[in-house]
Amino acid sequence: MPPIKQADVITCKAAVAWGAGEALVMEQVQVSPPHPHEIRIKVVCTSLCRSDITAWNSQAIFPRIFGHEASGIVESVGQGADEFKEGDHVLTVFTGECMTCRHCTSGKKSNMCQVLGLERRGLMHSDQTTRFSINGQPIYHYCAVSSFSEYTVVHSGCAVKVTPTVPLEKICLLSCGVAAGLGAAWNVADISKGSTVVIFGLGTVGLSVAQGAKIRGATQIIGVDTNPEKRDKAKVFGITKFINPNDYNEPIQQGWGLTVTLGVPEVRPEIAAHYGLFLTGRTLRGSLFGGWKPKSDLPSLVDMYIKKEIQIDEFITHNLSFGDINNAFNLMREGKCLRCVIHMSK
Repeated sequence: MPPIKQADVITCKAAVAWGAGEALVMEQVQVSPPHPHEIRIKVVCTSLCRSDITAWNSQAIFPRIFGHEASGIVESVGQGADEFKEGDHVLTVFTGECMTCRHCTSGKKSNMCQVLGLERRGLMHSDQTTRFSINGQPIYHYCAVSSFSEYTVVHSGCAVKVTPTVPLEKICLLSCGVAAGLGAAWNVADISKGSTVVIFGLGTVGLSVAQGAKIRGATQIIGVDTNPEKRDKAKVFGITKFINPNDYNEPIQQGWGLTVTLGVPEVRPEIAAHYGLFLTGRTLRGSLFGGWKPKSDLPSLVDMYIKKEIQIDEFITHNLSFGDINNAFNLMREGKCLRCVIHMSK
């Protein structure tokens, strides 16, 4: 076996958040070589997700590099990450699949990996340290991805190899939003032909649910959003009726059924309900990443995109350079975009 080439520290540009709600600052950061079972990725494109905004606005860990919905090319490979080689095209994922824990090997639909689940401390899964620094000062990760950097390091279980013929500037959306919405419709709600579906919030995730419901043959797909500009755009993805709650003076409610929660709430994460509601046949289910096991399932979504069975391009409302990343934050906060794709430096 040939000796493994030792990668060097890379100095590159990254958009660093120094405090809650503060504009990101373009800094020169040092990116460590990949540790065992990790890969270092040259980020090609990254798109801005609402959960980045939510975490950036909170009193979270700082300084930090946000971003988790991304595509790129493997630059170097750590010992044991034998699945990858330099030059591979990959998608990053914010919740991994180790392939060995009880959940990953259960054969059931759980994607709650016990080794590479959602990381909340701003550190790498393997050793609870960071791979970013500025002049020796640690810079923390976000969701163990941190794609608002020209280079990043991820665990090999948090990356999915894709065919090099697919456009990385499009399929980066499958890293989170589009995949999460489709999975919520298909894996979690299991929408059937003739169903009535109501979707609250018509961002990328909500409209991906609509797309999934349409593909499954839902008869009515009702979209609820307070932004009237979403009305026409929503029809492209299958919404048959648009409701703006601000146009009504009393609640609109009907029937029973299944409620699926997805996404990250900005306020009041607690849920309260009277048990009597559940006695009448109502069901509440949670969803993380649409129930997909990322490494096992994402390649099938890429194939569906290649075959034009699912829409991705239509979600991209803005293409911006890395230097304009703060503009992307403003567009999303103002409700003027679905997905801003940020193109890194060549």
